Formats: sequence, C-alpha cells, structure tokens
Amino acid sequence: MKTFKKVILFIFACVLITPIPAVHAIDDIKVEQGSVLSLNDCITIALKNNPSVKNARYNYGISKANVNIARSEFFPTVGVGTGYNYSNVDTKRYATNTNVYSVEATLNQLLWNFGRTNANIRMQKFYLIADQYNFDNTVRETIFNVKQRYFEVLAARATVIINKAYVDINERNYLRTKAYFDEGIKSKIDLVNAEVTLSDSKISLVQSENSYKNSLVNLNNAMYLTNAPSYLISSTEGFNIKDNVAPVDLTKITKPTDSKIAEVPVSVTDAKLLSSVEKLEILNDYNLTDFPYTFEECIKMAYENRADLKAYNSTLDAVKEHLLYVKRNYYPSLSATAGYGFRDTNRTSSVNVGVNLSSSVNIMNQKANVDAAKLQVDIAENSLNQLNQDIYFEVQNAYINMIELEKQIPLLAVKVRQTLENYELAEGRYYVGLGDYIQLQDAKVNYNNAQCSYIETIYKYNVARANLESVIALPQEVTIAIEEK
Repeated sequence: MKTFKKVILFIFACVLITPIPAVHAIDDIKVEQGSVLSLNDCITIALKNNPSVKNARYNYGISKANVNIARSEFFPTVGVGTGYNYSNVDTKRYATNTNVYSVEATLNQLLWNFGRTNANIRMQKFYLIADQYNFDNTVRETIFNVKQRYFEVLAARATVIINKAYVDINERNYLRTKAYFDEGIKSKIDLVNAEVTLSDSKISLVQSENSYKNSLVNLNNAMYLTNAPSYLISSTEGFNIKDNVAPVDLTKITKPTDSKIAEVPVSVTDAKLLSSVEKLEILNDYNLTDFPYTFEECIKMAYENRADLKAYNSTLDAVKEHLLYVKRNYYPSLSATAGYGFRDTNRTSSVNVGVNLSSSVNIMNQKANVDAAKLQVDIAENSLNQLNQDIYFEVQNAYINMIELEKQIPLLAVKVRQTLENYELAEGRYYVGLGDYIQLQDAKVNYNNAQCSYIETIYKYNVARANLESVIALPQEVTIAIEEK
C-alpha cells in the first residue's frame, strides 16, 4: 500500500513540473492618430496580428503535445476504484444479505514493444520540427506581403504627386492659351484642346487618388488593422518620396463632386503670361544599391535557409518513422502489472503482480497499413524533390526580374530628363508660333508618362528585390520566434 501511494505522488509531481511553453513577445506598437510608422513597424504589427502566424504557433503547440502523448506510453497507467455491493438471498430455508465495500488499485507499465513506441516518439518529434519550420515560413511570407503593400502605398502616393503636378501644368497652359485667345493670337481649337487636356488630367488625378486609397486598404489588410486612425508611413531608403511621409487616412471616404472635376481656372487677361516648366523631383537622393549576392550564392542560400524546405525534409523523416511504427505492429508487447484490493468482508486484502507478453495482429489489415505507409513515404519524397526544383526556378525568376528592373531604372531616369527637355522646347516653340498644339500636348503627355513609368519601375524593383530576399530566406531585421529560448 505504501508503494502504491509513492507511485501516485510521483505521477502528480511529474505533472506539476512539466514546463509550459512560453510565447515569444514582441514590442507592442500602438497606431494612434498622427503616428508615423516605418516599414519595420508595419512588419511588427502584421506579425502580431496575422491569424496565419497565430495558427502556425497553435499547430506547433499541438505537435508539442503529441510528442508528450507519444512519450506517455512509457509512463505507468494507474487505476483506482471503489465500490459497494449489496445482495439479498431469500429462500424457503433461509434468508441472507451481504454488504460489501471494496477498494482496488492497479498499475500497468509497458516494458518494451520492440521499438514501436520509440518510432512513434521520433515521428512526433519530426512533425514538431516541421511545424516549427512552417511557422518560420509563415513569418517569411507575412514579411514579404507587408513590404509589397508598403511599397505599393509609396508608389501610389508618388503617382498622385505626379498627376497633381500634371494638373498644374495643364492649368497654366490653359490660362496662357485663354489669354492668347482673348488677344486673337491663338485659335478657338487650341483653347478647346487645352480645356479637354485639363479635364483629362483631373480625371487621371482622381483615378490615381482612388488607387492610392486602395493601396492604403491593402496595407491595413496586410497588417490586419481594422478601424485604423489616420496615420503616416515614412519613406524608405530605396523609395524616398518627395513628401517623406505618406498619409494613411481611411476614416472619411467621400465621393468627389463632378463640379470640382469640371472646374476650370479663373480666366486672365494678360496675354503675355509666361510659365516655366518646373522639374518635378519625385524621389529625394535616390540611390540604386547593388544586390550583394550573385545568382549562385542566392541558390545556395535558398537551399540552406528556406524553412519550407526544412519542413518538407522533417516531414519525410516523420513518415519514415511512421513506416517503422506500422511495421513493428507485428511484434508483441511486454508489460508488467501490479494490483492491490481490499474488501471489508472478513477484512481481506489481495496483492497481485505479473508480467505479460501479448500480441494481437490482423495480418491483412497490417499488410494494408504497411503498403499505405510506404506510399506516404513516396509522396513525401516526391513533394520534397518538387520543392527543390520549384525553389531553384523561384530564385531564378526573382533574380532575373530584379536585374531586369535594375537595368531599366537609370534608363528611365534619363528618359524623364529628355522628355522634360523636349517639353520645354515644345512649349517655347508653341508660344512663339513655331509649333502647333499637338506637338505641345504630345510633349506634356510623354513627360508625365515618363515620370509615372519611372515611379512604377522603382516600385516593381523594390518589390522584386523584396521577393528575392524572401525566396532565399534572407535574415530580416524584424522577425518573431515561435517561443522564447
């Protein structure tokens, strides 16, 4: 009886000292009215709020519990019971009744099952490792998604600035054309064309502002921010827009009035009104830094760093252990049992101890399970081989896209300067009577389109570079661990 009590106390002690996994904490960043968030701030918020990251952590916790469940087969099973039995026998010769109180305790302990439990433990450990890598892969995908949406906002903001400047250009041209028309220098068709061009530029501005608001929605969605107040995001080193910060405000969504779009500038009477084309510097001190790794180095880093590849490798190890586990179901199990019983009838007690070797196998069912386990290994190996190939092509495509866009940026910067010079020349020729309005309009459109293409290419380059960093799993400044070390 004393031995039995010691076993019970030992089991409760093991339960109490079992460590509870601690979740890695990240700094809380509160988004308040007027806050200025950096790219790293947005990534931190997304990692904290993203349900996919939370689910990956929960799956890891489940796998950790499964390891302990597999280990528990080597722990003793304790059974405790008590009962009361009443019986009454009434015959012609005699009548008897009995009241029996009983207490029983049993202890079952698995001694050995020829490695089946060990295979199950190893299998669950490999699944635990796979879930840890799946968590890291979810973090990687979350970081890239936030970067993509962040750059999208900066690009949309820059496009709004360009289109606002384009509206200003067309307003100045309209004012000058109106003044020259009033003096009889320019024809009515030039004035009408100036009005149409001004209206078109305002429509383009409204469209770009709508795209900008949609990009803000996408950024908030990437961070899982609902009912977010008006805040600002700062520009990055690779995307340093003129405003330096971009306002994020979706607290008031209103429909633009048609009268505002159709509004024309106040007419002027000075036919000699002059205007100079101002060069619009959308980006401040933009520097294109070379990516520090070659294609071969990127391939090597991807195979070394990719968490999903490591998860697939660990899953393959797990299904191999599962195959061993299934095969070892052919073998018997060796176990020990001990029991103690007490009855108040004559105050009798009993103790029993035994060692059992048992086996129960359905041969047909066992063979089918082994065949299925082998196929699971084949599927895991095939999936791993496919991922190896996919990673190679992902890195190859990402690297090519980044290099291609990197080559385009300086060429587009030159094109912006050339179209600006062409616009200045066309404007000068038009207002001294040497050029027609079509040449001037083409020059304006080309200048505006060149700026938009320049910004769009820089946006695509930043996204392509972030994508390359993601597919090679380059270590990031901001990340989150699945649990504290």
